[in-house]
Amino acid sequence: MDGEVDHYCVLGLPSGEEGAKLTEKEISKAYKLKALELHPDKRPDDPNAHSNFQKLKTSYEILKDEKARKLFNDLLRVKRQQQHRQVGRDGKRRRMVSELEERERAAFAPDPSVKEREEEERIARQLREEIARIRAMHAKKGVPMKPDLRKESVGVGKESMGNGGIGLDKERVLKVSWEKVGEDYSAEKLRELFSKFGEVEDVVIKGSKKRGSALVVMKTKEGAVAATGSVSGHLSNPLLVLPLQPPMAAGFSIAKKPSEPDRLSNLIGAGCQAFEDSVLKKLEKAAEKQK
Repeated sequence: MDGEVDHYCVLGLPSGEEGAKLTEKEISKAYKLKALELHPDKRPDDPNAHSNFQKLKTSYEILKDEKARKLFNDLLRVKRQQQHRQVGRDGKRRRMVSELEERERAAFAPDPSVKEREEEERIARQLREEIARIRAMHAKKGVPMKPDLRKESVGVGKESMGNGGIGLDKERVLKVSWEKVGEDYSAEKLRELFSKFGEVEDVVIKGSKKRGSALVVMKTKEGAVAATGSVSGHLSNPLLVLPLQPPMAAGFSIAKKPSEPDRLSNLIGAGCQAFEDSVLKKLEKAAEKQK
């Protein structure tokens, strides 16, 4: 059991209060000397050489970790207190205490040894958890993390899925695009711009080197209609705002300039459309789970 091992003794260092005062540099120095002594290459005839060397490494990892070392020092302190208390109990005091007082103490006074055992178990349990954390951390060393898509999302959660879900009402969703020139746009900035026309539920941004695009989900259809064609953004980098699905109300249309189709094809390409579709699918699945 890891809690029964004195990691200071494994490294050849003094334990107890003296060990708790050792610096990290002194612990590292002791480990290097001990590692040279216990290395399996130096003990080819010892069948336990590999096991002993692994125990040495484990003790060193625990002592050099600040949180794990503090827990281990606390565990040693509790054990020392138990030993001192046991020595202090002599036969003379036990003879002076009557049988009645012994029964009363057992019935009404909490047994300090029970509290000590509980504290020991608690600290030992925390120490085992820290040891497991250290082992898991070192087991993952050298394994590269998979790169994630560079995207920014604000407000996508249970609250935004209330009111029936985004996938059930695409008329509240606006497609926003801009060129990566001048001042760029963050999710917070887009939320600020569109909130002037109604409550904004969600903002999902996709970043790229040449252009930016986002999906803005308004609380109501009226807010989406009001924001369409009204939000322009910065003069140095204007926004292009289009409804994901135009409202069915009669007479609603979006006037386009003669050159606008070319601009749309440049700003909203196949990659942006695929991103929007994937985001909508994820939001629709999340909405179904909330039902």
